[in-house]
Amino acid sequence: MSFTVIIPARYASTRLPGKPLALIGDKPMIQHVYQRALLTSAHKVVVATDDERIAEAVLAFNGNICMTSDKHRSGSDRLAEVCEKLALNDDEIVVNVQGDEPFISPQNIQQVANNLAISDSPMATLSTPIEEPEEVFNSNVVKVVADNQGKALYFSRAPIAWQRGSFEDGKVSNLSVCQRHIGIYAYRAGFLAQYVAMPMAKLEQLESLEQLRVLENGYSIHIEQAKEVPGMGIDTPEDLVAAQETYRHMRL
Repeated sequence: MSFTVIIPARYASTRLPGKPLALIGDKPMIQHVYQRALLTSAHKVVVATDDERIAEAVLAFNGNICMTSDKHRSGSDRLAEVCEKLALNDDEIVVNVQGDEPFISPQNIQQVANNLAISDSPMATLSTPIEEPEEVFNSNVVKVVADNQGKALYFSRAPIAWQRGSFEDGKVSNLSVCQRHIGIYAYRAGFLAQYVAMPMAKLEQLESLEQLRVLENGYSIHIEQAKEVPGMGIDTPEDLVAAQETYRHMRL
């Protein structure tokens, strides 16, 4: 099965400017992400950026780039522009891999693409169990619940499913139903074009979660537990230091 991996990469990050170019070991972060995507069966891996510095860094390691507008509000908008520029067929599977995940699992990239290929949903994503009770109450940890057919019912920054009699006391007695959403998506290229043309949904604005636009417009999202525990993402200078240390230990 063939699919395309697109890696949106912005230079302007509020908490860590120039993040894609930050060195982890002797390579910029974007190169780590790119090379891990190459370990899948993707027939094409492309970095989508609006910044010449990132483009130059990608070309330096012989990567593929697609220059995009600097007016996009989201990574999904940037992906849609790339799909149009690459003239991808509507049925082409496109996997959105974030440019700040240097330890992303190639198996998880492959998994979400495979899932979409056999699903009747136009979009697929992954989740992983929440193991620490405090994460249930952390609004930066997006929670998800699904039905028995592997379709997402809802995503929220709030604790879901709500355990009556436990959450009221700030306790979590059963973590088995609590799943954390992993921000990796697979789309059909044709649906991605439809999605970015949809107006922002009320629930999307309320929770600040783009995927709720899909559910609120009556489409389904396939979801499955990731086969491999996701690696750490990089959002802050502290995350970068931790990533550099992790990489150093991996190389020892």
